[in-house]
Amino acid sequence: MSGMRARQSMTFSAFQRAALRALAALTMLLATSVRSNFVFDDDPFQPVTQDETVAVGGVVTLTCSVKENDNSSLQWSNTAQQTLYFGEKRALRDNRIQLVKSTGTELIISISDVQLSDDGEYTCSIFTMPVRTARATVTVLGVPGKPVITGFDDPVEEGGKVSLTCTSSGSKPPAKLHWYRDQEEIQGRPDVVESNTDEPTYTVTSELTLTVTRDDNNALIACAVDHPSIANGDKRTEQPLSVLFSPSVSIQPESDLPREGEKFFLQCVGNGNPEPTAFVWRRKDAELPPLAKVDGAFLRFESLNKSDNGVYECEADNGIGMGDITHTLLVQEEAGVKAADPTAMSTSSGVDHAVIGGVVAVIVFIMLCLLIVLGRYLIRHKGTYLTHEAKGSDDAPDADTAIINAEGGHSGVDDKKEYFI
Repeated sequence: MSGMRARQSMTFSAFQRAALRALAALTMLLATSVRSNFVFDDDPFQPVTQDETVAVGGVVTLTCSVKENDNSSLQWSNTAQQTLYFGEKRALRDNRIQLVKSTGTELIISISDVQLSDDGEYTCSIFTMPVRTARATVTVLGVPGKPVITGFDDPVEEGGKVSLTCTSSGSKPPAKLHWYRDQEEIQGRPDVVESNTDEPTYTVTSELTLTVTRDDNNALIACAVDHPSIANGDKRTEQPLSVLFSPSVSIQPESDLPREGEKFFLQCVGNGNPEPTAFVWRRKDAELPPLAKVDGAFLRFESLNKSDNGVYECEADNGIGMGDITHTLLVQEEAGVKAADPTAMSTSSGVDHAVIGGVVAVIVFIMLCLLIVLGRYLIRHKGTYLTHEAKGSDDAPDADTAIINAEGGHSGVDDKKEYFI
């Protein structure tokens, strides 16, 4: 008899436990039947919430509200169904969680310094009969780390290839990577996404291969991360390219109008990577002038002369290759009397002396000719005079008559007498 009673007692206790479990399951079913995205317009006691998205380290605010209240309290619970706030009362000791506002129809809380573990569904409940609930999904974004570029350690020669790899970790959802050359976007290989061990985040990798030219020297190659957690645009890392190439050469004269007697130089400018350090100066079809001196990238003239005219060539070497160029030097004539170089002065002096000597010889010759002509003229004129003087003197009875006859028969007190010394 006692054994039967014991069995009945045990059976009744088991029945009670089963009934309680069924009641609890029914309550939970009713509690979970109402979601935040489904609102009964005709139920003023139904809580209303909204989903939120926040980046790691940020602050998220959760708001729960009802149209009416029958003096029941609102409650927020976390993803583990732990009560955070019951009305104005804090239930969980987590200083990151603070009460923002609590009234009969509204309960607002905030969570600061949000972590990835805070991701999930939060529940707002109001303990009416039956209990009504609403859920808000908090999406925590994993902030991607600053991208890292690898694969380019040493300079590469022009025409070579460069392979770069960009990596960014910690993003959730996976970030997107973009390549840029200066400000122009260039296409890399598709991103490779890998899950991080023991974390709900991802590592994203992208590769880029370039065939470089000299125009790529010092160009900035950038890898940028695009992700919704980055509020102020993308994160990026930049790395300049270093391309080795042979020099391109130009010659820069000190003046565009070099003049005789002036100091002057030609400068050889080589644009290469690295910069050229070896320079060779030549003169086409001739030796360099004696007064022209090579000074590295400079060819210096102490005193310009017409004889310096010619075509000059500069060759620059930077170890990667060589480049050369020519320049035609045309010396302008001296504007006034200026000191010239000794060779030019001696040549000019010789020419001037020859001209002067020729002029003097011509003048002397002309004077001698004039003297000869004048002498012959004077001698001829004197003979004719003597002949006329003798005419009539032989027939004259006396000297006076002879003189008169010699003068053409003129006489008188006004007759002139001529004397020859």
